[in-house]
Amino acid sequence: MFLIGFPLLVLPFTIYNMIVFLTPGVNWTDKVASFRMMSGQEWTLTAGEILVAFAILLLTIEILKATRLGFRTIVDHILSIILFIAMLIEFLMVKQAATSTFFLLLIVSLVDVMGGFIVTIRTAQRDLTIERIGEVQS
Repeated sequence: MFLIGFPLLVLPFTIYNMIVFLTPGVNWTDKVASFRMMSGQEWTLTAGEILVAFAILLLTIEILKATRLGFRTIVDHILSIILFIAMLIEFLMVKQAATSTFFLLLIVSLVDVMGGFIVTIRTAQRDLTIERIGEVQS
């Protein structure tokens, strides 16, 4: 699978930047759709909420990718860190990125970085323990 070494969270980051810089004046809190719930309440979706939901779905795939060991996983972690740092710099330095939507995307990226390392470390510890048990039994 060729996407193992590619951080998928670059997609929402790119979508956000394309919309903000190519279509100035777009408001992330504008209503995109609304649904009548069974309770009678009206539920509205904004563009920002849709983008954050998309990023969370991609985060799930990223965490699953972190369970694999190998060179591509290391590359994926390095690229995820670079993406997080780029997003953090943009959030702090670029006026168009100072929104709640971008902040939530930044937090999703942080969870990806932390979760990826935690899952990889835990998986590596388990593999190391199994190998030691095999050596003792031999």
